[in-house]
Amino acid sequence: MTTLDLPDHLRFASLSQNAGPIPHLGRRYDASGKFLTERGNTVVCHLVEQTETAAVIHDVRARYLDMPGAEKLAFTAPSSLHMTLFQGIIETRRMPPYWPADVPVETPVDDMTAILMDRLAAFRAGEAFAVEVTHATPNGLTLAGATERDRNILKDWRNRLADLMGYRHPDHETYVFHITFAYMIERFDDHEMGAWVPFLDDVACAIRQRAPIIELRAPAFCAFEDMNHFEELLVFDPI
Repeated sequence: MTTLDLPDHLRFASLSQNAGPIPHLGRRYDASGKFLTERGNTVVCHLVEQTETAAVIHDVRARYLDMPGAEKLAFTAPSSLHMTLFQGIIETRRMPPYWPADVPVETPVDDMTAILMDRLAAFRAGEAFAVEVTHATPNGLTLAGATERDRNILKDWRNRLADLMGYRHPDHETYVFHITFAYMIERFDDHEMGAWVPFLDDVACAIRQRAPIIELRAPAFCAFEDMNHFEELLVFDPI
């Protein structure tokens, strides 16, 4: 296999096809794989533990650790596994459009969490939705609504959260849902990519067979100190 054979969703991990700076390295985590303090808040759906979804996702995450090049990944804690529904603010990205336009960008994170909590007190939870795995990548899993209806429900949740919180990221319309296992410390060489491509295809198939619908807890507004724990502060039970 040559690097030209790589699907689009894997090219970010290839040294020969993407030699630029690695996002978040040195700010979110260091070159040893240690996660650094990077405080903020977010709206996420954690895995439902003691389910087939959780079992298969923990199984495949463990398989990542045995792959060639796994030492080039910084793995988050298994207990942190979640799907982000809507990004909150983060202390390292204090600028529009990642911050509410009506709040000073120097506002402390704890104050921002309190402000957004106040805004979310008026939020009406949306309908329940189902998601499925679309791809596996070295970073984890990409997800999408299982049906067109689910995709529209997810869009509704995100649009209303954006309206209430007061900002929309540039990728608001194209945001790819995901469950992160790890972040890249170094990109993979061609030999490593040659092993990962079939492995990731197998991982995605294994999850679809065992858990065609990914079981997630209700969306929750969370605060975090780093990428290893997301403390649920306000839960939105779907209608």
